[in-house]
Order: sequence, then C-alpha cells, then structure tokens
Amino acid sequence: MAADLSFPQQDGVSRSVSDTTPAHCIVKIQLFSQLAKNNIESYTSSDFEAGGYKWKLVVHPNGYKNKGITDHISLYLVLAESNSFNPGWEIRAFFRLFLLDQNKDNFITLQDTTENGRRFHGMKLEWGFNKFIPLAAFMDPSNGYLVNDNCVFGAEVYVCREKLSGKGECLSMIKDPITYKSTWRIDNFSGITDESADSKPFTSAGQKWKIQVYPKGKGSGLDSYVSMYLTLAEPETLLPKTKLYAEFTIRILDQLNRNHYFGTANYWFSASNPTCGWPRYVSQGYIVSSAAGLLVKNICLIEAEVKVHGVANAL
Repeated sequence: MAADLSFPQQDGVSRSVSDTTPAHCIVKIQLFSQLAKNNIESYTSSDFEAGGYKWKLVVHPNGYKNKGITDHISLYLVLAESNSFNPGWEIRAFFRLFLLDQNKDNFITLQDTTENGRRFHGMKLEWGFNKFIPLAAFMDPSNGYLVNDNCVFGAEVYVCREKLSGKGECLSMIKDPITYKSTWRIDNFSGITDESADSKPFTSAGQKWKIQVYPKGKGSGLDSYVSMYLTLAEPETLLPKTKLYAEFTIRILDQLNRNHYFGTANYWFSASNPTCGWPRYVSQGYIVSSAAGLLVKNICLIEAEVKVHGVANAL
C-alpha cells in the first residue's frame, strides 16, 4: 500500500505538478540512503545563476534538524554571493522547488506565494520549505520520487526587486583638481639590496600614495632596466567599488642640467588594482651614466606629481 500523499496545507505555499524541467538547477542524488548512513544532515549544490545572482539548493534528507523537522524532507534556496554586497543590500525573489516523479515523468513543485517575493538580506540568506514532502511518501518507491535509491530535485528563481548599493556607482569628476608633489631622496641608490624600495607615504586627494622603485628591474625590465611605479599606500582602506582616476608623473631629477627624466600616465586606481607604472622605466646603463645627471654621488632624487580627476563610489 502506497504512503499517504495528502500533503498538509502550508500558509504562503502553492503545490502543483509540472511537466517542465526546472530552468535553473537540477540536483540528482544517487544512493540517497547513504546520506543518512554517513550522517550527512544536508547536501548543498554548487552555485547556479538566476536573475543575475548566484544561488545554492540545499537538501536536508532527513529534515531540517535545527528547526525540529524529522519526518519530512526539507528543501531550501540559499543566496550564495552575499559577501560581495555592500551594507544595506536586499533582494526579493519568487522561487519554485522541484522533485521528480520518475514514474510519471513530471515534477511536484512547491512555490512560495508571498505577494512581493521573499526578502533575502544579510541576516536571512535562505528561504524554503521545512516540510517539502513527508519522508514516508518520499521513501515509497511506488510514488516515483525515490526509485532504485535515486532522486532528482530542482529549482527556479526569479528576482523581482533589488536594493543593492553594490549594483550602482556614482562618478564624481573634479573640476579643478589640485596637483600634489612629493620628492624622494635616496642617498645610497646602489646600496639598495632588497628587490624594491618604497618612499614614505604622501597624501593626494585624501589618499596616501607611495613611489616604488625596483633598481634591478621587475617583469619585462628585470636585469636591464630600473622599474618605477606609483601605488596606493593603503589600498585596503578603500571600499571594494571605489576607484580613483589619477594623472601622474614620476621624474628622476637631472641634478646637473635639469634635463629631468620622466614618465606620465593616467590610471584607475582601486583596492584590487592599486599600482601603475613602468617595468622598463629607464635602462640601468643610462641611470648610472655620469652625463645623465640622474645619479650624483650615488644620490637619486625621484619626484612624483599626482592629480586626481575623479572618484567613483558605490551608490
């Protein structure tokens, strides 16, 4: 005799049958009984994408123990990428969760019928059904949900509203940007034994910057050139979405003829891209040439000018 399939009514839940395969996620579990035998209380799928976001499907094969469920399979949808959002984010979504009836080749579905969709946010990353299907009905092979110890679950997610500060940004251009200048004196240039040396931090447009020099070169300039860079001194203080558009010049001052050696660039600086410059800034042969005036009595004067033209921040 088949197990009772008269499922209890649940507020805010619509149950139906669909002959359409779930659009966004399918999870097939083989040897389902081994989950319980190995004390696996839940199985979480890999990320899947729907509505522009990443989600996971979580199956509790013997009920959601933390919520006191022991006689039903619990099935949940979880937002997977919340760490990348700024404070105050919120997503509302409608979703359907599926279980394949292998005898009839269709799916039973449970759909959340909350009027404005379920609200996913920092304190609530998962929604679903504690009592998706009674364990007795699921385990009875005559019902078609667990056949040869195999079963198939699925999910569809439709985002209906978003409030994500990380989804937008505001670029504020600066009408009359101020040029900030800093000079770095290296008294024993040839005595630098480390791979690189950094200037003391200096401030421009409210941010701290440093000059970086690699006397023996870096990357494509290794062993033949001096490499030179401008870098944010404290990139970790920037929010993930903040970017600074800066124009900068780095000069090695000619101490004899004022024929300074320089490079100029424009770059979007950010926490993930804090450095810009030249691996082949000047050849090692030229910088030590007495006629060039760039190294006098082993003293090198390096000057940086920084002008920030715009700042982009998350909305």
